[in-house]
Amino acid sequence: MMLQSIHILLLLSIVGIASGTASNSYQDCLQIASKFARTSTNGPVANIRMTPGVNVTCPQLSNISCPGSMINGVCVFQQKLAVTCINGSTVRIRIQSNGLPRRCSLVPLTAPITELNIDFEVNFNPDVSVNSPNKAPANAGELSKLLCNISNHADVPTASSFVMYQSSMAMSVIAGVAVDGVSIFNVNSANQVDPFYPNPSSYAAEGADQCLSHPGGGGELHYHIGSGCTVNPPSGNLTNCSPQIGCLNSIATYSVQTFSSYRTLTVIGIAKDGHVIYGPYLSSGAQVTSGFDICNGMFYDSIGNYGYFATSTYPYLTGCFGPGTYPDFKPNCTTNPATSYTKSSYATLFSSGSGSGSGSGSNSGSGSKGVILNISTWLITFFAVLVLFSNMAATWM
Repeated sequence: MMLQSIHILLLLSIVGIASGTASNSYQDCLQIASKFARTSTNGPVANIRMTPGVNVTCPQLSNISCPGSMINGVCVFQQKLAVTCINGSTVRIRIQSNGLPRRCSLVPLTAPITELNIDFEVNFNPDVSVNSPNKAPANAGELSKLLCNISNHADVPTASSFVMYQSSMAMSVIAGVAVDGVSIFNVNSANQVDPFYPNPSSYAAEGADQCLSHPGGGGELHYHIGSGCTVNPPSGNLTNCSPQIGCLNSIATYSVQTFSSYRTLTVIGIAKDGHVIYGPYLSSGAQVTSGFDICNGMFYDSIGNYGYFATSTYPYLTGCFGPGTYPDFKPNCTTNPATSYTKSSYATLFSSGSGSGSGSGSNSGSGSKGVILNISTWLITFFAVLVLFSNMAATWM
């Protein structure tokens, strides 16, 4: 009996190591929620737009652009955000935002910014497996059809149990919400191409302010790319994404530079599938330049956590709801694709096997630290320890 128990315990420990379990407890959720610039901590609320907010004064917004009121000729609006963790057998997180930041914005004088009513609930940081990808395009055409599609965040994986409480046209293109309450849109422009590095180049690159935000056709202020303004909002008026600040001609590089004071694992938002969105650095301080899949998602620790990361290559934040695969081909709607899709050391650790086009190399994931062991090594280790414990058990009996 003792020998059988030892065998079972060893087997369970090996299975646990191979599969990984995400950090999705109630306390884990509360820790992530605390990173958001919340104006209501007693949520969920009936209607986020009807709650008290934080006043933001923005002299550079015109009466057409202002999402609030003009007071003595100056635009004043309120930022409102509630992030609520709901305890239960499966922990859930509810995001309620009016879509406005705790800072000013710079937009054309005739472009409106609209107060939104974003309200959705989803399983917090659900368990996923590198061995069961949600997205697995077979060729470059399928990858382009997936990523180069402004509506590909409309459908959320069933495992996330996504519930939308407020109907909005914008929700079909919203991929998540940043910690400042601003929407994170699908990466593509309305032309179904990279908004900043479009292919074909006959499409003009889109403009943005120094925080890399701009309004959509319905006035929805949003990001397509990582911005340090989400965690460190500037005061006063903003400038354009101009050459003077090193932005216009190299917006992807500028995006990473805005996190120069946050060279560690930094929460910048949450996706509609319940996974956390991080800045461009790991806890080690290494910049994320590889180790992610086609969705810009990465298995980034030995626990089995999967999250999206801000990168300097398309799709910048999240291109789809992952996990995805690691193919050799690239999307055709950008001139700034990832150099390659490669598994992090942790994704390799959790993999049940490897094959062509799966990105199964032992790339460390831009500084991800972990021991890379393949299945053969685990089996050898398992049976060696099993023999050792068997001999010990026989001695005890």
